[in-house]
Amino acid sequence: MSKRGIGTRAVHGSRDPRPGPLTTPIVQSSTFVFASSAEMRRYLEGSEDLYLYTRYENPTLRELEHTLAALEEGEEALVLASGMAASTTGLLSLVKAGDEVLASASLYGGTTRLVREVLPSLGVASRIVPPSDLARLGALVGPRTKAVVVESPTNPSLDVLDLGAVCAAAHDHGVAVMVDNTFATPILQRPLCLGADLVMHSMTKSLGGHSDLIGGALVGARERIEKARSLLKVLGGCLDPHSAFLVLRGLKTLHLRVHRQGENAMALALHLESHPKVARVLYPGLRSHPGHEVARLQMSGFGGVLAFVLHGGLAAAERFYDGLRLMARAASLGGTETLVSLPVHTSHYGYTDEQLKAAGVDPGTVRVALGVEDAADLVEDADRALEGV
Repeated sequence: MSKRGIGTRAVHGSRDPRPGPLTTPIVQSSTFVFASSAEMRRYLEGSEDLYLYTRYENPTLRELEHTLAALEEGEEALVLASGMAASTTGLLSLVKAGDEVLASASLYGGTTRLVREVLPSLGVASRIVPPSDLARLGALVGPRTKAVVVESPTNPSLDVLDLGAVCAAAHDHGVAVMVDNTFATPILQRPLCLGADLVMHSMTKSLGGHSDLIGGALVGARERIEKARSLLKVLGGCLDPHSAFLVLRGLKTLHLRVHRQGENAMALALHLESHPKVARVLYPGLRSHPGHEVARLQMSGFGGVLAFVLHGGLAAAERFYDGLRLMARAASLGGTETLVSLPVHTSHYGYTDEQLKAAGVDPGTVRVALGVEDAADLVEDADRALEGV
């Protein structure tokens, strides 16, 4: 059988229909009963149809992991309690005390803090470099460098990295690469196919898709995921079965939502690009975007998040923000409602001017995470808010 399309995999996962419930049941149990010592031994020998304890594995979680692995074209997946639990567990599975992590300066703010503040306290050195410097990754890697962490498109500056080139350069030096694929989703980009070693997701965003759960995931080769799973059992950041069910439900419409959000993002980006109060629009779908060609070749769409910078800096951005009536003033992304945030007040709050510059974040940046509403209504709301700027 030929490989099924990405939308079919999002709906059906990796398995054919089976007798029984069409929808994956929520197995809301902390522990599982064995029939005998022989069955317990079979579990200890690795039988996938037996379970011990939900912090270790659970049937609902396992079904979600199979589906995510199918979507990202990885051997295995691991689901966790949050995107930050996934980032932390993933990085700790790649490095140990005495090693070094190299990170793009244009990352989700929580991941940056993990690399900059937490890892050094555990004896792991870190270096944070502008994403443009990753084009010369070979010159940046040192003898202690064991992992590179990047995302593309980046948050919130929407830079696009050539992931194939980054992974190839890292592997030339024996360095593993972890890619945050939250913005693109596996519908638009599959980093494992470009050479990444681990793919990380905040399932809170597009995979869940309805702003009603917190969750994270890692996808990669079986050996890497099992190492991360072993860490999860100790660190304890396990996902609850009900949230896993909600993600499975959200995945069934992921391809539909991602394409609609991309259409809305393009419509709003084109409109804002010609507005006199807008200094620049950051969206890979625009021909004016410096990463447009890489995105066109690397992705099958440009995503549902854009950012723009207003003339007048942060004060102008706040006036725009306060003038919104339809679009919601909220953090996060990937849900059905359009959300607007000011990065200097959310993901990059507390950054110094120098750190903002390194991350490519202008203080007057407005980030818009598009939902699935009618594009005309979103454009009208943006115009109304711009009148007050």
